[in-house]
Order: sequence, then structure tokens, then C-alpha cells
Amino acid sequence: MIDAVLLVIGIGLLIAGGDLLVRGASAMAGILGISPLIIGLTIVAFGTSSPELAVNVVAALKGSTDLSFGNIIGSNIANIGLILGIAALIKPIKVRSAVIVREIPMMLLATGAALVMGFDYVLRSEPDMFDRSDALLLLLFFCVFMFYNIADVLRNRRSDPYLDESSETARVKENRGLWIPLVMTISGLVLLALAGRLTVNSAAGVARALHVSEAFIGLFIVAVGTSLPELATTIIAAARSQSDLAIGNVVGSNIFNLLFIMGITAWVRPIPLPSQGFLDLLFAGALSLLLLPIAASSRLTITRAEGITLLVLYAAFIIGRGWMSALV
Repeated sequence: MIDAVLLVIGIGLLIAGGDLLVRGASAMAGILGISPLIIGLTIVAFGTSSPELAVNVVAALKGSTDLSFGNIIGSNIANIGLILGIAALIKPIKVRSAVIVREIPMMLLATGAALVMGFDYVLRSEPDMFDRSDALLLLLFFCVFMFYNIADVLRNRRSDPYLDESSETARVKENRGLWIPLVMTISGLVLLALAGRLTVNSAAGVARALHVSEAFIGLFIVAVGTSLPELATTIIAAARSQSDLAIGNVVGSNIFNLLFIMGITAWVRPIPLPSQGFLDLLFAGALSLLLLPIAASSRLTITRAEGITLLVLYAAFIIGRGWMSALV
């Protein structure tokens, strides 16, 4: 019971730390004269993924690689199945942004790369894992993705709701001192480190108490918890009819999770695939692939019926994984 309470507190502190980091770093960059557009593409994007990064780095350092794997893959599954499903249920999501045209193919490429890298036994007759060579490739793909995004946006200078919303935190008063954003940034980093440690320790305790694997806790409890900022942003965007922001937030988060967070985590410590981990990867890949025809159908709209389909698939995944974990 104590571990469960500490886990909730840890996830809450992770979200608070990530928010402090984004606001502080964005404000500092704005005061120093960096373009809000660049801040939206870099600092804000990195900062909103900071809760997942903090959990995974701490878990890797402690040797809890099952928790790292579960958090990354579980976040991607929850982003599509749960978050997009809820958003489409609130209001059908129009799919027409240039950001989505760029990012959906990149998400599929990132997911495909993760699938190939995760199946070492089939390809090389070695234990399935994300090792440091995989980490370097993932980070290289991530650098290419960031370079392409920044170059494309700067070259075309087109307005995009996703980037406009992301860069809002950079619009600060010119006469504001630098020390307040600096304190916010440092406080956010410290809070993320402490909350990451608390979350990992309490998640391991919950797993022991429930007699389930750390991967299972990472897949559902920690993954959904650290995805709460994306959930809140996507629901608000859907309610405001900002469809591009809603789906752009989800797809962008999935790319960051697979390329950047998996890359950093696997570099800190190689991540072996846990028991049934290949099924989790396959389901994440199938759900990502399903998003393409869903987004392209019904006049480029994710309808309420399709949102319900995504939610049903996510619920079926939870039930199926829970049943398999109980058998092991």
C-alpha cells in the first residue's frame, strides 16, 4: 500500500518536474533571443518527454531494464490506443497537418527499426535486446529526424498549430530576469532526478507485492502515469478542435520515446527483452501501422467509431497481458 502511494506521488512529481524544466528552459531561451519556433521544436519537445527519460535512466542505472522497456513501449501503446481513442471520442480528429505528413511515416520507420533491433535471436541467433550499437543507431535516426524537422520548418516558414502551441512558453517579457528561469530549470532537473528514483523504487515494490513483473508495471501503471501530460494536452486540443495539435502531440511523443529515450536508456545499460516483450513490440507495431489507414480514412478524420476501436484494442491488450502475466 505504501509503495502504491509513493508510486502515485513519484509520477506526480515527475510531471511537475517536467513542467518546471520546460517553462524554465523555454523562458531562458526566449530571454537570450532564441526563436520560439526553435524552442518549440527542441526544448519543449525534449522537456515533455523528460518524465519518461528520468524514469528510464534511473531504472537502467539500477538494473531495472524490464521497467524501462515496459515504460517506453507501454507509453507508445497508450498514446495511440488510450489517448487518441479518448480524444476521438470527445471530438472526431481531422488529419491534415504538415507535421503529421512528416511525422507519421517517421513514427512507422522508428517502430519498424525497434522491431528489427529487438529480434536479435531471429536475425543473429543472439539474445533479444537493445544493445549499445542499437542505441547509437536510434540516436542517429533521432538526429536525422530533428534536423529534417528544423530545416523543413525554417525553409517553408509555414504556420502550424502544433508548433505554435509548443512555442507559447517561449514568449516571455524582455525585462524579465534570467535568474528566475534558471532556478526553475535547475529545480525541474533536481525534481525529475528525485522523482525518477522514487518512481522506480516504488514501482519495483508494487510489482513484488502484486507478484507481477516490473515490465507489466511499466507497461500500464508507469507508462500511463508518465503519459498524463500528453493525455491532458491531447484532450484539451481535441475539445478546442485543434486536431493537428492532438494527433501531432501523440505521434511526436512516440517518435521521441522510441528514438531518443530508448536510445539514451540502451546506451546507459543494454535492455534485454523481458518475458513476452516481443508480443508487446508486435502489438505496438501493429497499432502504429493501424493508425495510418485510420487517419487516412473517413475523409482524413479519426471518427468516434474509430476512437472506440482504438480503446477496445487497448483494453483487450491490458486484459490479454494481465492474463499472460498471471499464468507465468
